[in-house]
Amino acid sequence: MTSGSDDTGARAGRLEAAPAGEDVEIRVGTPSGELSLICTPARARELATALGLAADEAERAGSAHPVTVRADELRRGDVRDGDRAMTVDSVRTDGATAHITWKSGAGRSWNQQYDADARITLRRRGR
Repeated sequence: MTSGSDDTGARAGRLEAAPAGEDVEIRVGTPSGELSLICTPARARELATALGLAADEAERAGSAHPVTVRADELRRGDVRDGDRAMTVDSVRTDGATAHITWKSGAGRSWNQQYDADARITLRRRGR
């Protein structure tokens, strides 16, 4: 995984995660230098979970106004409003049916079908 910008589109440096033999290497690059961390796969999963939970909390804090859209207007990155984070991974419309692939914060994914005009309340609109 590599990321090179923040949500505003401004350069935020570089964040990379990749296998390093039996371990995982996490590299952070900024204009002032680079930091490299090596950890076990279990530790990397703990970090990923902590990041996901922090992201969920930040979204909850910043989402005072949920938005409701038609199922056929969902797009990748939309986050459904509710107790658990569910993010749209893909959308396919087939006539009057919208086929949505959701992804959980834990990385599980599943498909659901909705009437194209079904109303879905979102916590955060994807980009």
